[in-house]
Amino acid sequence: MKGENLWTLCILLMSCSMLVTDAIWMNLPSDGSTKCVSEEIQNNVVVIVDFVIIDEQGHAVPTVSAKVTSPYGNSLYQQDNTTHGQFAFTTNEIGSYVACFWVANNHQSATLNIDWKIGIAAKDWDSVAKKENIEGVELEMRKLEGVVESIHENLLYLKTREAEMREVSEKTNARVAWLSVMSLGIGISASIFQVWHLKRYFQKKKLI
Repeated sequence: MKGENLWTLCILLMSCSMLVTDAIWMNLPSDGSTKCVSEEIQNNVVVIVDFVIIDEQGHAVPTVSAKVTSPYGNSLYQQDNTTHGQFAFTTNEIGSYVACFWVANNHQSATLNIDWKIGIAAKDWDSVAKKENIEGVELEMRKLEGVVESIHENLLYLKTREAEMREVSEKTNARVAWLSVMSLGIGISASIFQVWHLKRYFQKKKLI
């Protein structure tokens, strides 16, 4: 029984590590071209994103502009001419959230570090520990509870998406079958008409 509990704990720890989003490094060209990162996120999820320009050349640090849009194109955050920033929001739409960055009138390239945290990874565990006076193993167990809840929600989300995709697939198959039958009917009708027309032609020419 202890071995099973240890195995379960290992799985949860691996799941926890998978849910923590690593930092992203993005190279922004000097011509002002836009580069974007996106994430498929379900509803009612907390998202926190930090970004900062990495000065590698020792010259004047370039500034960037940032814009975040929801799946339906609503603007959630926008800032111009900055070297760093942070934005946070709670999703109210299901789909792909896009964060775009570009160099703002500096005529030089830039390296941008982006730390994108979602759901359980975005939770302020230090504040939770102080507020509820927990630490050590108890705090880690609370984190694992959050991971389990997040995994459960993701599974429900995937199940819902699978059902939607299956419904779309069934409708598409039904439409394809209907079009196939209709195409076959049109083809047969055209063949019959063609035979009838040729027969009349040959009869008029007294060839048959």
